[in-house]
Amino acid sequence: MRGKLRIFGIILCVLAYSLLAFTGGYFLTNVLFAWMSIHSVELIRQLTASLFGSLIFGLTASLIGRLMRPKQMKMFRSMIDALREIAKGNFRVNVHIQHRHDSDDPFDQLARSINDAAAQLDAMEQMRQEFISNVSHEIQSPLTSINGFAHALLYNSSLSDGQRAHYLDIIETESIRLSKLSDNLLKLTSLESEHHPFEPRSYRVDRQLRKIILACEPQWSQKDLNLDVSLDEVSIIADEDLLSQVWVNLLHNSIKFTPDGGEIKVTLTRADKWVYVHVKDTGVGIAPEAKEHIFERFYKADSSRNRSVGGSGLGLSIVKKIVDMHHGEIDVNSHLGEGTEFTVKLPQNALR
Repeated sequence: MRGKLRIFGIILCVLAYSLLAFTGGYFLTNVLFAWMSIHSVELIRQLTASLFGSLIFGLTASLIGRLMRPKQMKMFRSMIDALREIAKGNFRVNVHIQHRHDSDDPFDQLARSINDAAAQLDAMEQMRQEFISNVSHEIQSPLTSINGFAHALLYNSSLSDGQRAHYLDIIETESIRLSKLSDNLLKLTSLESEHHPFEPRSYRVDRQLRKIILACEPQWSQKDLNLDVSLDEVSIIADEDLLSQVWVNLLHNSIKFTPDGGEIKVTLTRADKWVYVHVKDTGVGIAPEAKEHIFERFYKADSSRNRSVGGSGLGLSIVKKIVDMHHGEIDVNSHLGEGTEFTVKLPQNALR
């Protein structure tokens, strides 16, 4: 509607401008003929007035065009300069917009699009740099440990058999940590690509959860944890392999951060067309300021305990990505010293 009104306004302006030009031509003809004492038929007078009107219209239009052209060329040059800077990798550019934000002017729209693209590219570049920095930090830590203890084993002949076994155990642990980091990075990269297979099918999610809980028995029984499991019979249309990674990650987190003798409660319910899975523990909990960051890559709520419990800070990022792929939601409720509860909400049919 606004575009139609704008076109109508332009037509009215052109008509009014034409009327003024030809009116000016008519008066100029009368003045010229009176000054030269020319008496001619009306047709000649009208043709002359039309000629003068056309000249006035053309000359003034050309003059306005010349006055407007430098502004347009200046804007074009600023856009070209901005695009050149973007091509060089400098995304912090800004093309000046002549009119207000909701302007329909094509130059303003083009300038706004360039500014938006530059802002998005700048945000992506910041994320890329942060990602590389985090990966480098995560890799450097175990490599430093492996290098230091390997050096001690090679050049310190006074080490006892117990010390050697301890150093070798640390090297093995850090090697496993590097392997898991590499595996999680590849997994997350694959999930974020457009080519990762997504193969939903109908299956019993309660059976899946029960199998995973039993498979983790060596871990939770070693810490003498009490498992309270309540699973309704629920069928779901989803990617079974992907959701398996969600349940494994959440259960492993609960086991890692729950002290010996604690409790983990796993429940599965269904309401309307939604499926709810709750994994609740009596572990150390998460600080309020950390809850909003726990699904970010490499974020660790307590970096001081990383070595003792392992982990790379990618597990919950993978969980969040898989839940999003199923058009679901994940929420966390936690208090320091009281435990943590993760709630996964999934549509019963992920194809919808």
